[in-house]
Amino acid sequence: MPTGPPVDADVTGAELDKAVVRELSTLRAEAAESAAKHLVMVARLLDEEPEAAYAHAEAARKHGPRVAVIREAFGIAAYRCEKYAEALAELRAARRISGDQEHWPMMADCERALGRPEKALQMAAAPEVAKLSKAGKVEMRIVAAGARSDLGQLDAAVVTLQSPELTDPRPSEWSARLKFAYAAALEAVGRDDEARVWYGRAADADPEGLTDAAERVAELDGIVFLPDEEGEEFDEGEIDEPVVESVVEPVVEVAAPVVVEPVAEPTPEPTPEPEAVVEPEAVVEPEAVVEPEAVVEPETVAEAPVEEPAAPAAEPAAAEEEFSQIALFFSDDSGGSRREGA
Repeated sequence: MPTGPPVDADVTGAELDKAVVRELSTLRAEAAESAAKHLVMVARLLDEEPEAAYAHAEAARKHGPRVAVIREAFGIAAYRCEKYAEALAELRAARRISGDQEHWPMMADCERALGRPEKALQMAAAPEVAKLSKAGKVEMRIVAAGARSDLGQLDAAVVTLQSPELTDPRPSEWSARLKFAYAAALEAVGRDDEARVWYGRAADADPEGLTDAAERVAELDGIVFLPDEEGEEFDEGEIDEPVVESVVEPVVEVAAPVVVEPVAEPTPEPTPEPEAVVEPEAVVEPEAVVEPEAVVEPETVAEAPVEEPAAPAAEPAAAEEEFSQIALFFSDDSGGSRREGA
């Protein structure tokens, strides 16, 4: 029994449209049930996880390779995974089995993606287009305009998209895509003002954000969105202020030390003060020490002539002897006087 990726526990297969269930009824019961569950998973994962949807479609194909709805699901999943050659082959097989032209525009877009825009234009002019629904015809116009652009026929691409559906005020499943394609064609030929208007209309018709219309409007208005660390987008203007602040603050911090420190160094010029300390030379005060000369007790000699007139001649010699002893007392060990030592 073919196996495949795990199916969610809440999936039963009964979620499918009754017409699809009828197509699967041509298979054995067990194969039909398994294929139905995988098809439900394809529908559930196609938008968010196309690769996982592709794996489920491949598993369903193993159960019913001759069932048109299964080949169609596999072709669509391959297209969403950009496996255009495989998608084209599966969609052609589904068309041969069912005779339905529903995916004719998708097949033409695969031709374009494979580098064959001329083939896509041939399909756009084929009689099969007349059998398409209104939505299918709009999709065919979008593919044809893209093929014209691929060939460098930019003005022709603009004209291709000008249809009554473009100005239809009633919201439709294709409204946003058609208006977006028209805006892109206008932008390609340099008609930016008109492109801005149509991108705005596409954004209004696309509340779910399936196109990039809102981002294109912002770009044409000069607003650029950048991803942040968590992958979200924010306006470039939001990072202007923080950047300026971070640049200014460091400049202030660096300037302060450079200006202040050099000015502080020259201050220690109080070198002249040590010269004032040279005042010790005032030690010349030894002259004052000579005051012992005031000990010139010769005053006693003055009294002598009054008491003993006869002794004056002998006392001068004693006075000289006393003076020599005083001079000896004030002399240093080297034999010089303190004055001389000074």
